[in-house]
Amino acid sequence: MNHQLNVGLIGFGMSGRVFHAPMINAVSKLRLAKVVERQKEESKRTYPWVEVVKDIDDVLNDEAIDVVAIATPNSSHFELTKRALLAGKHTVVDKPFTINSHEAQQLIDLANQTNKLLSVFQNRRWDSSFKTIQQVINLNLVGELVEYEAHFDRFKNQIKQNAWRETSELGSGVLYDLGTHLIDQAQVLFGLPKWITADIRTQRKGGVADDSFELILDYNQLKVTLKSGMLIRETGASFILHGTEGSFIKYGLDPQEDALKRGETPLNTQNWGQEPEEEWGLLNTQLKGLHYRGKIETIAGSYQSFYQNIYDVIANDQELIVKPEEARNTIRIIELAFESNRQKRSIEFSL
Repeated sequence: MNHQLNVGLIGFGMSGRVFHAPMINAVSKLRLAKVVERQKEESKRTYPWVEVVKDIDDVLNDEAIDVVAIATPNSSHFELTKRALLAGKHTVVDKPFTINSHEAQQLIDLANQTNKLLSVFQNRRWDSSFKTIQQVINLNLVGELVEYEAHFDRFKNQIKQNAWRETSELGSGVLYDLGTHLIDQAQVLFGLPKWITADIRTQRKGGVADDSFELILDYNQLKVTLKSGMLIRETGASFILHGTEGSFIKYGLDPQEDALKRGETPLNTQNWGQEPEEEWGLLNTQLKGLHYRGKIETIAGSYQSFYQNIYDVIANDQELIVKPEEARNTIRIIELAFESNRQKRSIEFSL
């Protein structure tokens, strides 16, 4: 198969507009064909060829749609993904996969029964910083890793009104939002932890959703710390790696999100995903008796690679990179993190 696949996008809020649509459009063999928008027809401004529909069934019942991408609030992910799979569509759902791991497993079973692709939009596997971290670890540049710390910090001291992420509904809050990325990255690097210890808080006055967390994932000799907060005006390092032969420190966040919010895409921007040299990470190592302290060039980020892989799996029988089982495990870690926070103790990982 080498023909174009038609994609139906359900939802054109921030996630659909900023992340999904531009990345679908950046893959030449994918065609953004239909968009479900209930209020306006904003998608037509950027993608004038799309058909805008109000009803999800207009996408699910369209035999010309090969792939459905779901970019709706977290609480709707399970039901919409289930409907898409039952309609015989290959399905991509925005992170977090589902609200709980039981629902995630149900969807995995359904995808297996219907023989359809199911994946979760863990786009930050293709962050410039994370790709560089993978290289540092794979090349053993700091020796045997003993501590890994990752931050996803922002400064938003005002609670956004009428935003579902700020409510008390299941699946809201920063752990399900930004935490999903950090947990997924840790799982890619190190697999599943032995123990989980969590401190989850609501720090902003008037807040009802969690807006700060610290997770410690115990991998025996390796300690993994994942942190995020909404009251971090002066940010520190985004990644800190310490090993038996040295350290690697990385500041700054991947440039792709800000570029996408400015309307830039891989199709209209040269050097997409590349960081300025002043943001490159610092390596201080004595590997093999050679002392080195200096910058390591950041690998360019490439969120479009997620959707390129989706096409390649369907059309060319390649291996799926973001597997639904991994996304289920991420949700399970979130469940156990909330349990750890409630009990004020470490919880052993279990499915």
